[in-house]
Parts: sequence; C-alpha cells; structure tokens
Amino acid sequence: MAVESIESPGSEQVHNAVAAALPERRFQTLRRFVRHRLALAGAIYIVIVVLMSFPLASVVAPLSPIRGNLREVGVPPSRDHLLGTDLNGRDLWSRIVYGGRISMSVGLVAVAIYLSIGTVLGCLAGYYGGKVDMIIMRLTDVVMSFPTLIILISVVAIVGPGLQNTMLAIGLINWTSIARLVRGQILAIREMDFITAAESIGVAKSRIIVKHVGPNIVAPLVVAASFGVAGAILTEAGLSFLGLGVQAPTPSWGTMINEARSIHIIQHMVWLWIPPGMMITTCVLSINFIGDGLRDALDPRMLVR
Repeated sequence: MAVESIESPGSEQVHNAVAAALPERRFQTLRRFVRHRLALAGAIYIVIVVLMSFPLASVVAPLSPIRGNLREVGVPPSRDHLLGTDLNGRDLWSRIVYGGRISMSVGLVAVAIYLSIGTVLGCLAGYYGGKVDMIIMRLTDVVMSFPTLIILISVVAIVGPGLQNTMLAIGLINWTSIARLVRGQILAIREMDFITAAESIGVAKSRIIVKHVGPNIVAPLVVAASFGVAGAILTEAGLSFLGLGVQAPTPSWGTMINEARSIHIIQHMVWLWIPPGMMITTCVLSINFIGDGLRDALDPRMLVR
C-alpha cells in the first residue's frame, strides 16, 4: 500500500509542485541575502581578496614576496613599494597579496576537514542513537573539555610547524561543535513523517541519511562553515604569530605581525604591522557579515509572509 501511494498520480503532482517551487525559493533566498547590505559588501570584499590572492596575484603584485633587496631594508611606503619593505628588503604589498593565499587556504581546508568529520559523527549519533550516540557524544565532551588553543599549540609543537600541519591540527580539533549541531538537527528531523514513511517502506538507513536527512541540515552547516572560516583564519594567524604556524620566508599575515613585534618597529615602522593586521580584521569581519546574511537568508521562518 505504501509503495502504491508513493507512485500514485497525486504523489507525482506533489513532487512536480515541489520541484517547480524550488527555483522560486532559491531566488527568494538569494534576494534576501543581497538585501543584507553588510553581507553583500562582505561577499564582494572577500571575492576581491580571493581574486587578488590567487589568479591575479602576479598581476597586482609583480615583485617577489620572498626575495629581498638589502639596499631597501625598512623603506617606508613609496611609489616603488606601495606599502614599503620589511627588515629583509621584501616588498610588503607582495607579501600581503600572497599571504592571502595562506590564510584563505587554511580557512577553507581546515573547515572542510572538521566539517566532514563533524557531519559524519553528528549524523551517526543523531540518527542511530543508543550506544552509538553515547560513545560519540562522550568523545565530543572529552575533546571540548580541553582548551582548544592549548591543544592546537601542543599538537603543532609535537608534529612540527608548517602549513599542512596547521591545517590538519585546526581541522582535527574543531569538529566538536559541528557534530553537536548536526546531532541536534537530526534529532529534530528524525521523528518527522517523511522519515517514518521512508523507514516503513524499507529504505536503507544510509540512504535516508544521505537523501532525506542531509538536505535538511545544509542550511545550518553553511552558516557554521562561514563562521568557521573566520575562526580558522584567526587561529592560523595566532599560531603563525607564535612561530608555530607558517614558517618564513613563506608570506603569512600572522608571520608578518610576528616579524614586527618589537617595540621599535611598533613605534617607528608602523607600515610593517598595520597592513597585515588590517587584512586579518577586515577579512574576518567580512566573513562574519556573510555568515549573518546566510543565516537570515536561509532561515525558513523568513519564507512566511
């Protein structure tokens, strides 16, 4: 009976109506995001930073970010060097541009790692429940009971500093919040009628998680990922500032601030630390604005007039 009801003409009409309504709903979501001025401004700014850091880096910053000129050590901003040079005679503008590659890469890769881990564990805990839920949640509680920054510093200090180790350390530590978020969403979805109907006709649990549960948790995951990128950028900058992240001469905004931490430079060579500090601040703010806009645009309550 259940199979026949699913294949009935009325059911087909419902599916067609839902399919026809999806483009309109997506358009409404995009329109609400565009109307969020701060989110739109943040998205435009991040797009500009990404374009300048990756495909257009050699165009907007033709000078090498690694090779220095000892005749131009600590030169203030000028026509030849837009933001001046550092203590090794390297062009600061080039290091800012190429440093964006490191920060953005760390943010995206680290978030992809812990988003994958947290989503899988959260789905298993929320849908299967019982002992699986208890084991995963107790593991989550244990990881969350330790200070995240202390664990990151310890892990990076043990395995060694570097870009790949920084990405892995951030990704393998910060999955707990995603797991708890996904578990909470699935606990609310698991008792709904369409899940019960799918189980009653014998659909495999793995297929239910992928085809039916997954699409309903995309919105909160997108919002969490946007905020996670900002947090990963800050974490990488903090580790690099402590000398445990990206190592010289590779340009990184955190490493550049680390190289300019003496009191003499802070007082008399402000062009060495203000630009990388401003890039970290503006990028994190822009990503947070994007997260706010996505949260408002994807809120299902906004669909109700």
